[in-house]
Amino acid sequence: MLAVDDEKPALDELVYLLNQQVGVGDVHGASDATGALRVLRAHPVDAVFLDIDMPGLTGMELAGILSEFAEPPAVVFVTAHDDHAVAAFDLGAVDYLLKPLRAARLAEAVRRIASARAAMPAAPPERTHPSEVIPVELGGVTTLVHRADVAWVEADGDYARLHTRTGSHLVRIPLTALESRWEGAGFLRVHRSYLVALRLVTGLRTTGTGTVVCLRAEGSSGAVELPVSRRQVRELKQRLVHGPRQNWSQR
Repeated sequence: MLAVDDEKPALDELVYLLNQQVGVGDVHGASDATGALRVLRAHPVDAVFLDIDMPGLTGMELAGILSEFAEPPAVVFVTAHDDHAVAAFDLGAVDYLLKPLRAARLAEAVRRIASARAAMPAAPPERTHPSEVIPVELGGVTTLVHRADVAWVEADGDYARLHTRTGSHLVRIPLTALESRWEGAGFLRVHRSYLVALRLVTGLRTTGTGTVVCLRAEGSSGAVELPVSRRQVRELKQRLVHGPRQNWSQR
């Protein structure tokens, strides 16, 4: 299980209480959404106990990201506020706990998670993944950006900038979150600041300072070159040689 809370005393208490529950295995902790996604990439997690008010991505926003996973973990919100319950259950939350936590109430949430997982239907042998759409706000106008139109993504502090054939769009999503959501759709993190669509890669080039990846700039005659971190060069080459690039633009 994973506990997420930006307040260390609350996080430590939640981790401790979860460890006391019967039937609970490893319990991981994270202080924000980025740390939570990093844990989810490294460890199998059945359930996330999630605070709502956090810097960067809120608990609600992180829950929305988790719902896009092929096998999303169960979500239990743990908060000091009771005014988000309706929105929480609209997001598919298994339970909604109020602080201060009571061990008996936490045990009930753990039982609900077990019951929910037991009731889950078996996944069909084949699943389709239509291209994700990300809403972008600009000047009071909402634009829908399709993942299939994104050539590369650039980190911009706690935000990410989506580069498409028609321009760039700043979204309130960390690059780490998009890396996790899009890793199965033909995108690869080639650098701490860049995530690229492999279907648009035309080659690699060695420079005096390292390696750059060359991307075809759709909709124009130009091209884009982005740096590749040294530790990512080998994986990028393997993905380019062995990956089923022809299908990614449709996912």
